Amino acid sequence: MEILIYPHEILKTKADPVERIDGELQGLIDQMILQMYRAKGIGLAANQVGELKRLLVMDCNQEEGKKPSPVVVINPVITATEGQESYEEGCLSVPEITASIKRPAQVEVKGFDRNGNELRIEADGIVARCLQHEIDHLNGICFVDRLGSVKRALVRKKLAKAKAARKTRR
Repeated sequence: MEILIYPHEILKTKADPVERIDGELQGLIDQMILQMYRAKGIGLAANQVGELKRLLVMDCNQEEGKKPSPVVVINPVITATEGQESYEEGCLSVPEITASIKRPAQVEVKGFDRNGNELRIEADGIVARCLQHEIDHLNGICFVDRLGSVKRALVRKKLAKAKAARKTRR
């Protein structure tokens, strides 16, 4: 499983709702969780690994010595927001780049867990930010798309430079 790099076309595509929770989906969930941890991320949306399914995994509690506690949300929908705050964000699909992004400070998200049970998450802080960031991915939006045109152009230049450096190291 490979994480797609911005501006890959799939990252710009809205994911389809999950219709059936079956063994295939469970396998994808497990692979995504492993990939998220391998990449040292706190969240991963299915389209970041080339799957156009409304599915995200996250674990915002990855402190040294703590047991992993991944959260799976299938067909997530933001049902309420409150406040605003800016925070420096990064993304596994945009390596080595961060930018300050303004988002709601608190969110309520509804969806389903990996067993098909209804799920409702009320969150603030990093959990709220991670949920919004991953749901953006499922809607075909990368945090880079939330930047103004000048900053977005600078990010694209940095990404091209980083890509060239990675090729040189190989």
